[in-house]
Amino acid sequence: MKIALFSDIHANLPAIEACLADIDMQKPDAIYCLGDLVGYNIWPNEVINVIRQRGIPTIAGNYDFGIGRTSDDCGCAYKTDEEKAMGKVSIAYTNGIVNAEERAYLRTLPAHIRVEFRLNDDRLNLLLVHGSPRRINEYLFEDRDEKSLLRIMKDADADIMCFGHTHKPYHRIIEEAEDVKQYRHAINIGSVGKPKDGDPRGCYVLLHIDEGSSIGAKESVKVEFVRFEYDVEKAAQAVAQSPLPDQYADMLRKAY
Repeated sequence: MKIALFSDIHANLPAIEACLADIDMQKPDAIYCLGDLVGYNIWPNEVINVIRQRGIPTIAGNYDFGIGRTSDDCGCAYKTDEEKAMGKVSIAYTNGIVNAEERAYLRTLPAHIRVEFRLNDDRLNLLLVHGSPRRINEYLFEDRDEKSLLRIMKDADADIMCFGHTHKPYHRIIEEAEDVKQYRHAINIGSVGKPKDGDPRGCYVLLHIDEGSSIGAKESVKVEFVRFEYDVEKAAQAVAQSPLPDQYADMLRKAY
């Protein structure tokens, strides 16, 4: 089975259109979206409706949760006064342009999606979250302590955990040394519309699970990070010509 996973579109219509066109060429068996459809650009309604029209199972990101409730708090961990000031402009702008029907859709999005596979007499649990199973806006960076990451996954009963929120893709395989050795996979799927890893191209993941996949075989779950080109300048110019802070345009161009 080939599963396409993407996240953190952030109202970037050119990026999600290019992403889905690329995914369609891969012919996956399933597609999931891990949230944050809105914020930071001018197309929140259009992005929401692309996802709805395709019928893609989607969970709520922290920005979706805030906008769905017309909140002035997106749950974002802004560190500086400048970031906080820009963030206030973004959430106020987004709240001002999201339509009632699209806002109602955001309110209905689930927090998690769980998929259970039964292969080789094993149960293989795939858990899809936005930030973490504990909090929608918890950041699980690549340098997270292994014991902490393992505890989070064990508490959530997740053999494979896919998430976004940091906009920085990675795959970590964690060995669990119990009576029988087994492995858990923590996969950050990156960002479609607002990468922060220095590569302005959008990113999504193809997760490969087949009849040989097992919690006891380290390499039996395959993770493919796919980078795709899109019209970054069109997205950046849309920001520059809107009330949104110009720095958000620079972030798209330079992916930080």
